[in-house]
Amino acid sequence: MSDNIILKAEDLDGFISESDRENITRMHSYYDKAITSFRTLSAGESNPSLVKNETDKIIGLYETMGKFMHEITADEPHLHVYSFETPSIQHGEVSRLIAKLRDARTGNDEFVYYIQRAYELLFNLTWGGAGNSRKNHLVVKTPVTVPVQNYAVHKIPDVDDLIKDTVMCVMLRGALLPSMILSKEIQEYSSTGAVTPFALFRIKRDDSKMKDNMEYILDLDMSYFDLDSLDGKNLVFADPMNATGGSMVTIIKYLLNQGIKPKSIKALNVIAALQGSLQIVRSIENIDVYTLWMDPILNEVAYILPGLGDAGDRINGIDGDYPRSMIQLVADYGANIVSLYRAQVREVERTVLGG
Repeated sequence: MSDNIILKAEDLDGFISESDRENITRMHSYYDKAITSFRTLSAGESNPSLVKNETDKIIGLYETMGKFMHEITADEPHLHVYSFETPSIQHGEVSRLIAKLRDARTGNDEFVYYIQRAYELLFNLTWGGAGNSRKNHLVVKTPVTVPVQNYAVHKIPDVDDLIKDTVMCVMLRGALLPSMILSKEIQEYSSTGAVTPFALFRIKRDDSKMKDNMEYILDLDMSYFDLDSLDGKNLVFADPMNATGGSMVTIIKYLLNQGIKPKSIKALNVIAALQGSLQIVRSIENIDVYTLWMDPILNEVAYILPGLGDAGDRINGIDGDYPRSMIQLVADYGANIVSLYRAQVREVERTVLGG
């Protein structure tokens, strides 16, 4: 019999306050109006004046929803959204990046490229932001040797104390490559080039169920981690999508029930739903959630709207008859990515193979 830990939707939803419910309901009312415009726009794409009219409505609704989400998150000290906490001059870059990730025409290679860019920005939001005034110096030997060997000096945020004792907690499968990307960022910013250890958790949700009765299943038999190595550490979850927060809460609640006392817990998401973000900060004490972009609602099957589809499939491709193992996923990333993240690949292999 398999060793599974299961979290039910009603357990997760029980942490949401009445005020949260009212805000989520209000957000749904805005998005219902947007859906009406989506239908009209889709049906009348050949009518320029109709397209202009419905496009203007959609733009106005998204501005309203964005302002409302900003108001909600402003009262949440553990919830950090890139465009709400950074200068407006930087927002265009992120908005364009998210637009490319959403676009159904964006293929696998390009999608991976934009995921890499996304996690570089998330790293800066989490560890290198305006609140971190300490700097390290990099002295770099350049290829220029005339008249002598040249060196360059670059200042970077001093994050050594912040990233010390960090463990990347990977919620397979869409989170494997993002976790490797973030581990690489930590390695590059560390003055010692430290490579984070990995803890790999096989968790999935039961997609035969709806949002209100969803179950999240942590398969311990197919997970690879050492409990003792997680105690007192900074646990980082780099998952590209946070819809309900159920998978992350399942893992963290399991670890806490096993007596693990993390030094800190951070979740880094490229796109998160408002409800999922609130459910995480309500469910887990002292967790900090960082997201590059916040989407307004979930549909009845607990997918983010407007979302970007299945991030795992868009990063890794679709499995055949049998789910691929961690090592197979790494191999399928190809030589270029494996070479770029070679230190991280070795840590993943060591975690899975025990050597």
